[in-house]
Amino acid sequence: MTIKFTHSTSKIKSLADGISLSIMHGKLRIGDNLPSINEASSMHKVSRDTVFKAYNELKRRGLIDSNPTKGYFVTGEVNHILLLLDTYSAFKQNLYHRFAANLPDNYKVDLIFHQYNEHLFETIVRESIGRYSMYVVMNFSNENLSDTLKSIPNSKLLLLDFGNFEKSQYSYICQDFNDALYNCLNKGLDLMHKYKKIVFVFPEELSHPVSSIDYFTKFCAEQKFENEVIRREKDWKGVEKDTAYLCILPEDLVKIIKDADLKQFEIGKDIGLIAYNENPVLEVIKNGISTISVDFGLMGEKAANFITNKQQIQEYLPTELILRNSI
Repeated sequence: MTIKFTHSTSKIKSLADGISLSIMHGKLRIGDNLPSINEASSMHKVSRDTVFKAYNELKRRGLIDSNPTKGYFVTGEVNHILLLLDTYSAFKQNLYHRFAANLPDNYKVDLIFHQYNEHLFETIVRESIGRYSMYVVMNFSNENLSDTLKSIPNSKLLLLDFGNFEKSQYSYICQDFNDALYNCLNKGLDLMHKYKKIVFVFPEELSHPVSSIDYFTKFCAEQKFENEVIRREKDWKGVEKDTAYLCILPEDLVKIIKDADLKQFEIGKDIGLIAYNENPVLEVIKNGISTISVDFGLMGEKAANFITNKQQIQEYLPTELILRNSI
């Protein structure tokens, strides 16, 4: 067993992680003995104290134990999970908490965000290969599966959220951004009829699938709504009476509410408002903001079930229109 020590990581962590990787790759199995503290100190050219602390860290992780007659020995399997999400938000936090809460105590989760930076995404995935027992990843794109992800064994990878690409050989828990949006708008049709126009606030820099715009305009054309899609900040002219707004970013939601207050428009009467992605605070803002969303907590729970039972899952979560007073 060769341990690589670097200046970026303490020797204690490097030794503990190296032994952990040997367990994960099957080089060390349950019941195998580890070198004594003196032997490991000599073998890796580190102090006895370093070995002692590394072994204690492995005990804390539930991977090894010791007794006076047998010394240090392997007791558990490595369950180290990479959870790679796109950006931080309240609904992603809900996903993470439900994911972690439904895993056994001996599972360790590294939560990392790629921030829709393609180079960062590729680097994280590439450097993580072989370091984790399972991978739960929000792909960089809704249209194409990253080639780097193909380096991970299919049985160890779960794709989340995005998925408008060929993925029949992978496990996935995704949401539909097209027909689901169209169906949700139809569900709220009776309430939407009080408005003459519907505006979709969809900034150009947003990573939300652009195909959603086609299904928005399809709904508006069929129901004969005047409509507009705002992609650039310079095209925003403020809220207009008798208009319903669909927005994805929280910043746009705040902008619409502030402008409505300034113009003394009542939300749910003078203007309509629907936000994308459920957030507990939307239940109380302005007596409740309607949302279009999947249940991200359920997504996290199902992801945890995949990790623990190792059974393939291929599922699109239902997208729901949650009606509140804003429309």
